[in-house]
Amino acid sequence: MAKSMKDQLGRPLAAVTGVGVVSPLGVGLGDNWAALAAGRSGIRSISRFATDDMRTTIAGTVDFLWQEDDTAMDLTLRAAILAAEEAIASAAIGTPGDFPGPLFAALPPTEMEWPHRWRLFQSAQPNGGDAYDRMLAATRTANDRRGFAQLMAAFVPEGLADRLGTKGAPISVTTACASGATAIQLGVEAIRRGDTDAALALGADCSVNNEMVIRFALLSALSAANEVPEVASKPFSKDRDGFVVAEGAGALVLENYDAAVARGARIRAVIRGAGEQADSFHRTRSKPDGSAIIGAIRKAIVDSGLEPDEIDYVNAHGTGTPENDKMEAMSLEAVMGERLGGTPISSNKSMIGHTISAAGAIEAAFSIKTIETGTMPPTINYKVPDPAIDLDVVPNIARAAPVKAVLSNSFGFGGQNACLVITAEPA
Repeated sequence: MAKSMKDQLGRPLAAVTGVGVVSPLGVGLGDNWAALAAGRSGIRSISRFATDDMRTTIAGTVDFLWQEDDTAMDLTLRAAILAAEEAIASAAIGTPGDFPGPLFAALPPTEMEWPHRWRLFQSAQPNGGDAYDRMLAATRTANDRRGFAQLMAAFVPEGLADRLGTKGAPISVTTACASGATAIQLGVEAIRRGDTDAALALGADCSVNNEMVIRFALLSALSAANEVPEVASKPFSKDRDGFVVAEGAGALVLENYDAAVARGARIRAVIRGAGEQADSFHRTRSKPDGSAIIGAIRKAIVDSGLEPDEIDYVNAHGTGTPENDKMEAMSLEAVMGERLGGTPISSNKSMIGHTISAAGAIEAAFSIKTIETGTMPPTINYKVPDPAIDLDVVPNIARAAPVKAVLSNSFGFGGQNACLVITAEPA
């Protein structure tokens, strides 16, 4: 009988047996990884809607999936299905439409978009009172089943559950840019508790529209380097000027390690540790002392049973905003000390942009490929190093080296912070 594999606390190990990705670089883990390892950018000028007089006119969109009159929820569901079905197929688990476990989905907040609000407003009676009252009256009488469904927070997870046949009520989370990592953490915890032998954890966010871009621009969070979109995202560079908003989806099939081995599954990696900590300091900024980010990193490493010097590579949050990159470097140094200087670090966001709710899941998928291939993707556009950020950034060209343990960071607006430690299969 094979030896049962547990972590240092005697908990079941959460193995990854399936992976799926959609990003601005394309559909499918294989194509995405080939582009990422080659240092190819998926950032482009926005063409899906008018950008006249907007400060930022670039994004990492998935226009190859977009259909006329799509809402953000339509597009998010479509991308999520593609990533999830790829992950399930690669895990060879269950049957189509019958996944043997629960769904944990990281998703953007549901909100009616302005074109649809305007259409509804135009259908209202002109003498029905002020604009807001008219829109409410039109909503009550519109009999728009699709519009009503999309205003429900469960539109995407219920659509996924119906399509994939996941078990139990689908769980959706919105913890800003940490959401994808949070969904994975929830799946890991369910397996550790013995609630299930399999779980589907994913993050999906395809909500780039003019209102979203304007809102982030008003926060001075976005890059305005519109002339050459491919070089706009510059994490950790001295001349960085903000992040590039993007779309995508990432999905992982998580399984109890012993159960996966028993059914003959291929173990892609193990989620060895997860840590989170919020700071509630400001609606967008992190606490200046970095205590919450430091706490999330430290908790993830402690939870993994590893020591900081056993981390071989850091898949950084690395947004390209002046404050966030500096805060991440400071926090990593606080946890890893002198060892940080010899630990390679890179940001996938330099190529795919910031996929917001999906980022933690997509970057976990790429971290698994780093372990499998021994290839660390580059941080492209790293031409002017910031002397205030002393990191071993993998610059512009991928680096080959054995990688057994990855720290993947996700830090969100509102002080939401979640980190994962992902390792190779135990010997």
